[in-house]
Amino acid sequence: MDLIGMYLRDAMGDGCPVCRILRKYEESGIETILYEHVNDPGVREKFKESLGLCTHHAWKTLREAYSDPLLGPLGVAIIYRDVLSEYVASLERGRTPEEGECFLCRLVEEKETSTVEAFAERIEELLPEYRNSESILCRRHYEMLVSILQRTNPQAARMLESLQLEKLRVLEKRLGSFIDKFDYRAREKPTKEEISSLPLAIEALKGLETGVTVRKRGKGKGRRGFPWR
Repeated sequence: MDLIGMYLRDAMGDGCPVCRILRKYEESGIETILYEHVNDPGVREKFKESLGLCTHHAWKTLREAYSDPLLGPLGVAIIYRDVLSEYVASLERGRTPEEGECFLCRLVEEKETSTVEAFAERIEELLPEYRNSESILCRRHYEMLVSILQRTNPQAARMLESLQLEKLRVLEKRLGSFIDKFDYRAREKPTKEEISSLPLAIEALKGLETGVTVRKRGKGKGRRGFPWR
């Protein structure tokens, strides 16, 4: 197994390995911006083009800055003063600037594509690792991977489909058992696996919250408001 394969294998713990790689990549990108590129003219220009980062990454960046005592809010303040000044100047000229694409979203989306493609290229080696792990690909990344395999390796696609269904059935059973433990007649407390089944079930359906998953949701045109209204 090459280094990329080992990297993918090491991401297999609980939940979706692709989501975990993307979250780590996203967090690393934010740290790099805050530590190294606050005063980089090229990066500052990208911030101006999108009026700062997207909503998801803007707040994630601020949380990261406040959570790291070596950073603090200064770098974020410098960046957004620059962006805010540009926005105010546009309004003063009678223009309403358009919000461009978040460059961090674009980078994460490119990383997502390359990660899923790398997974597909190494599927023969990674399927046994996936089978023996507690990982469950989220719906989005499972469908992306199967779509590639159906074209390049139909046998592996069928194997993955069967394995994914098996993993989801186990998760469904654990979640049911977790619910049963709340019955007043239950004598046992939920196990660690049962407790973790709830966030894992959400992750299996929706993935972890990263720039790509948030952006894909944002592009939908479904009905606004609560479903019972």
